Amino acid sequence: MNAGKKNRFVILCAIMQFALVWSALAESVQAADIPVVKVALYSSGVGYFEHTGSVSGNVTAALPFNLSAVNDVLKSLVITDPGSNSPSVMYPSSDTLAKTLKSLKIDLSNKPGMAEILDGLRGAELQVNVPALVSGRIIGVETRVVSGSNPDGTGSLPVMEAYLSLLTKDGIRVFALKEISSFGFTDKKISEDLSRALDLLLSSRDAETRVLEVNLPGKGPRTVSLGYVIPAPVWKASYRLDLASEKPFLQGWAIVDNAGDMDWKNVELSLVTGRPISFIQNLYPPLNLARPVVPLSIAGIAEAQTYESGYGLAAMNDSEESPSEAAAAEYSMDEYAPAPSRSKSSMPLQKVKKETLVAGNVETTTARSAGEQFEFTVRKPVTLPRQQSAMIPLVEASVKVVKASVFSGDKAQGGGSIHPMLCAELTNTTGMKLPAGPITVFDDGAYAGDSLVEFFPENDKRFIAYGEDLSVTGTLSASNAQETTSVSVSRGVMTINRKYTETREYSLRNASAKERRIIIEHPFVYGASLVHPAKYDERTDRLYRFSHNLAAGGETKFVVREQSPAQETVLLSDLQLDTILYYRSSGEIPAKVRSALDKAVEFKKNADDAQRALANLETQKKDKIAEQDRVRKNLEAAGTESLQGKEYLKRLAAADTEIDALAAKIDAARKDVQDKKDAYSNYLSTLTI
Repeated sequence: MNAGKKNRFVILCAIMQFALVWSALAESVQAADIPVVKVALYSSGVGYFEHTGSVSGNVTAALPFNLSAVNDVLKSLVITDPGSNSPSVMYPSSDTLAKTLKSLKIDLSNKPGMAEILDGLRGAELQVNVPALVSGRIIGVETRVVSGSNPDGTGSLPVMEAYLSLLTKDGIRVFALKEISSFGFTDKKISEDLSRALDLLLSSRDAETRVLEVNLPGKGPRTVSLGYVIPAPVWKASYRLDLASEKPFLQGWAIVDNAGDMDWKNVELSLVTGRPISFIQNLYPPLNLARPVVPLSIAGIAEAQTYESGYGLAAMNDSEESPSEAAAAEYSMDEYAPAPSRSKSSMPLQKVKKETLVAGNVETTTARSAGEQFEFTVRKPVTLPRQQSAMIPLVEASVKVVKASVFSGDKAQGGGSIHPMLCAELTNTTGMKLPAGPITVFDDGAYAGDSLVEFFPENDKRFIAYGEDLSVTGTLSASNAQETTSVSVSRGVMTINRKYTETREYSLRNASAKERRIIIEHPFVYGASLVHPAKYDERTDRLYRFSHNLAAGGETKFVVREQSPAQETVLLSDLQLDTILYYRSSGEIPAKVRSALDKAVEFKKNADDAQRALANLETQKKDKIAEQDRVRKNLEAAGTESLQGKEYLKRLAAADTEIDALAAKIDAARKDVQDKKDAYSNYLSTLTI
């Protein structure tokens, strides 16, 4: 057999052997395609996806996910397989490719060439076809400069060529790599690692995709399901409200996006509104914790240590327990087209003499409470290809609506005249909790404006504003008044109770030929009580609402009066005389209290007069001492024997006499001050009115 036939025979045998192995593997583990059958999109930015399908025997389901979703899948994946008691999930970790490629006998991590691969396997046994089969151990790969011809055929050009050195039974042999037509490793481990490295490189072509392999070993046919929560575009709601119909009509659409890598085919689609807690935990990357380095415990000496005596016995609580653990017809994309159609399966804005929104035959969604959230389920299965979006009927129902013009007292406080807002007082009688979204309003056969509504529970009532009422203008004027309600004195503490009244007058004018229902939104004063009018129609956290009918071409004034209490507490003993006189002369102080303050003024004046007399005596004494010091210095200069010195001695003696007399007067004055202060304090402490 020549070399070529021999090579073909070897390759054919290898292919047959590979086919037999693959056939055996296929019998033991089958690849399962488990389709998506249920999708629930949440207003919190996640979606729940459920795959359900029939399988038999040992199966593996491959689920591709965007890299950003892997953490959520690992956190939420639920596997239901009644025929398997040992399911498992395999996936490449975040650094699997680089680390695994480097750990294999053949390192393909840096895109090596054939020369680098062989040079990196020095010592391995290799069989090459040159064209005869030669076996030997790799010594290495070297490059040599050889002569080559120019591309145009003229002259020679040095080129670099790789040469493989093998240690064979006949000695060392060198082969140019370009002469080797094929080669193989006799070590099966190297071949297996090469195949694994190629598989890893193939699976990592999309750097943003990770494939989770769900292994479901089992026996016999059965139905399995896989469910998980991953990030998903928030589904949106938009509404149309027709005010011109005999019964106002609300139509709602849900806008959904299939931004994933899987097509939705005949899936049960649910749309959930609410505000659940949702977060991402970094479960995908391997986590390595830093650990302390502890010295070896084979040497050293113990440190001397003493212990204190203990007292009492710690009660052992052994009774504590750990906490216990807790399909019908399909909607095609044409049926979900955003643009209204004239078929019975949509809700068109038909252009007739007057435009109105009328109830069609579209089956919308069924609604139910889902825990503390609210779930809309599309009645028919939905088909939506990947990377496509659709509008799906959400709700259509007659609703209770009352038109009104809402005048904002908050805005009117800035001064000048303003217009109220055209509003519809909408009551949610649909039986559903409606998610937030925009509302396009139609009235009297025409587009009237746009509005916004926040989350709208059933039977709740909201004002939605869709424009300004230019036919109505209004202004706001304000005034304040103060009134003393009572004054009392107890043990020298005077308490004054007052009442503040704030009055706001709304002036409104209707220039249209139709009567207007005006809702005045009055921002109330915190802590104040409503005096006029006696009642309000509605109240929010910060304002009252008053309803008022304004005749066509008419004007009206509407007064809102609020009162709030205030209290002033005065400690009379701390007041200066002029402050007491101020309260004495105030018209808000009753006669009985003024009379008591008159007596307090007398006591205060006596105490102040005594204090001033004491201060005067102390000043005189200070002056006499200063004069005595001056005379003493003059005496030292003149001498005691001189005529002038003798005169200074007489003046010093007289000054001493005067200082002694002043000291006695000061002592008496201090006692008088204290007595009069005590009298003032005693009067106030017993004063109660």
